[in-house]
Amino acid sequence: MIELLIVVTVLGILAVAVLSAINPIEQINRGKDTGSRSDAEQLLSAVDRFYTQGYYPWQTGAADTTHTATVWGNVDLTWADAAAAPVLTKLSSGGTAEIKESFVTRITATAYNTLKKYNRGQQGDSTYICFLPKSANFETEAGIRCGATLPADFPSSGACPAGCAVAKTCYSCLP
Repeated sequence: MIELLIVVTVLGILAVAVLSAINPIEQINRGKDTGSRSDAEQLLSAVDRFYTQGYYPWQTGAADTTHTATVWGNVDLTWADAAAAPVLTKLSSGGTAEIKESFVTRITATAYNTLKKYNRGQQGDSTYICFLPKSANFETEAGIRCGATLPADFPSSGACPAGCAVAKTCYSCLP
C-alpha cells in the first residue's frame, strides 16, 4: 500500500512538472495571438486587393484626395469613408467580396482581440493592422520592435506608447 502511495505521489509530481513546463495558458494565448496575426494579414491583403481599383476602401473613389489617411483606431463597423460607407462592408459581401462576411463578424465581435488600423496618408505609406498581444512571446516581440528604429509611417504614438515594453502595452503591427 505504501509503495502504491509513493508511485502515485511521484506521478503527481511529474505531472505538475510537465504542466508547468508546457504552461497551457501561455500556449492558449500564443494560439490567440497567432490567430490575430493571421486575421491582420488577411485584412491587409484585402486592402491591397481593393487598392487595385486605384483607391483605398476608406476613400469614396479615385478622385477622393481629401480622405487619403485612416487614423489610429479600431477595425470595426464605424470605420467608414466620407460617404459613411463602412470599410469592412466595402471589403466584404456588401462590396468587392475581398473578405467573407463571417470574417467581419468574427473580428468585430466584442470577445475578439480588437484590431487597430493606421495609414498616415502620404504617398508610399504602408497600411498597418495592429493587435495587443496576449502571450509573453508576442509581447516581447512587440516590445523589441517598439524599442527599435521605426519607419516614418509607423503608428508609433498609438502602437508604442511610452513605457509600453515594461507595461506590456506595445502593439504587434503588420506589415
